[in-house]
Amino acid sequence: MFKYNEFDISDVIVKNDERYVVKDNTKLKNLVLSSTELNAGKKTSGHTHKGQEEIYFFIHGTGEMIVGDERFPVEEGDVILIPDGAFHQVINTQKGPRPGDIRSRVPTDNTLIFNCVFDGSRDQKKNFWNLVAAGIKNRLI
Repeated sequence: MFKYNEFDISDVIVKNDERYVVKDNTKLKNLVLSSTELNAGKKTSGHTHKGQEEIYFFIHGTGEMIVGDERFPVEEGDVILIPDGAFHQVINTQKGPRPGDIRSRVPTDNTLIFNCVFDGSRDQKKNFWNLVAAGIKNRLI
């Protein structure tokens, strides 16, 4: 199937902890559609991707985003372009209880939900961060 709802991209949960639930749809060959439900008062890990651009689509809630040296508010309907190699992080500035399951399709609390499209694969990102971690470890030994 190639048609999805913005609140339910289907496929697999790749991260699930007290901060967020992240799901990836990897049905395409060169692009990944990822959906994040960021809990109230939490933030994503700030990071960069060398050789990879991303597009964030905010579909529910309000918060802030950092891209490079800029910090700005985000809300439902915003589309953010992340240039190659730019540091980026999303912060849910809302207060409230832990949200329900993103698969409910109808957000009813203070979650910040956004979809992201990126080229490549999450494994590509994981491999990059494994190399970074190995480099840091080697410097500490």
